[in-house]
Amino acid sequence: MHERGEKARAAARVMARAETGTKNAALFALSQILIDEASEIQAANAADVRDGRSAKLDEAMLDRLELNADRIRAMAEGVRQIANLPDPIGELGDLKQRPSGIQVGRMRVPLGVVGIIYESRPNVTADAAALCLKSGNAAILRGGSEALRSNLAIARCIERALTDAGLPRDGVQVLDITDRRTVTELVSMPQYVDVVIPRGGKGLVAAVSEAARVPVIKHLDGVCHVYIDGEADVDKAMAIAVNAKTQRYGTCNTMETLLVDQAIAERVLPELGRIYLEAGVEIRGCAATRKLIGEAVPATEEDWRAEYLAPILAIRVLDGLDAAIEHIATYGSQHTDAIVSENYSRIRRFLREVDSSSVMVNASTRFADGYEYGLGAEIGISTDKFHARGPVGLEGLTTLKWIVLGDGHVR
Repeated sequence: MHERGEKARAAARVMARAETGTKNAALFALSQILIDEASEIQAANAADVRDGRSAKLDEAMLDRLELNADRIRAMAEGVRQIANLPDPIGELGDLKQRPSGIQVGRMRVPLGVVGIIYESRPNVTADAAALCLKSGNAAILRGGSEALRSNLAIARCIERALTDAGLPRDGVQVLDITDRRTVTELVSMPQYVDVVIPRGGKGLVAAVSEAARVPVIKHLDGVCHVYIDGEADVDKAMAIAVNAKTQRYGTCNTMETLLVDQAIAERVLPELGRIYLEAGVEIRGCAATRKLIGEAVPATEEDWRAEYLAPILAIRVLDGLDAAIEHIATYGSQHTDAIVSENYSRIRRFLREVDSSSVMVNASTRFADGYEYGLGAEIGISTDKFHARGPVGLEGLTTLKWIVLGDGHVR
């Protein structure tokens, strides 16, 4: 691992000075190579999925693991979008003339070497490589053993794209070692690694955070809420509440708790309950919810804090906006929360008072995603409050340094 770290540090200097055209050439090439090699990637992925089923991985993890033709095309399109984004490196901002005559400003520069530790999702390999490449960073990627074949197939595409563009192949290293000790080593090398980003379950993120000797960009839970206000448009509320839960179960931006104002509960919950139950969603509700949805089972205190990543939904009927904001503050994970309402004043309060990395109005929580935000892709979602927050794209992989412009000035 130290040898790999040395190579990454050397490559980072080359990546940091690479011209925008060179980086874009590598990204456009990678996008096309992913399409050209889709059959090989799918074959490798099929073997991973087969082994995953034999190992009795849960359905949420298997869903994240699978790469079908549509997901490979989306992966390639994400890389292409990143290539088309403005290059943040070298941007000058806040340049001001000082009374002394010097000019002081700040320049956007790469972080250096980014270590990324992730589970299941092999598309992270391409997303992370592309974002790190465009932002001038070197990357060390360590995927889970359940996706090893898939990750290595994508890694071969990345290596081809880098070398074709004249960039160092060590600019993106996909580890072929799945021993857990590699994680401990990776997060304990501040001389080589500038930041670590864990993507995976709560256990992985907590373990990385505890062991790390380098900064960590992370989120632990995705306990996302949709609040249906008493002045919501019923059609909007129904569509958003259904999509936020059922569009995909195993993602961190999936709604886990539905909050409903008691003023509108009788109008929306019976029909929502029918739709959820037909979709196979288990409903765990408060007493008021159970009166309106007979099949709902009692919710416990633990349900309000749960990130199910499964077809299970907690529903609570409460008395207005204050109670909804209080519930989110008590049980939420500061990931993504949404309000459905036509009341402008309540919307403004929700936006201002809900302390989450993404706060949404009349939209599904499933939009909390780098691709949907126009970042091309994301390297993760941060619920921390320093440096990067929410979906982490190009700017989240950069930092600022002060620059001073003078002409022989002395103090």
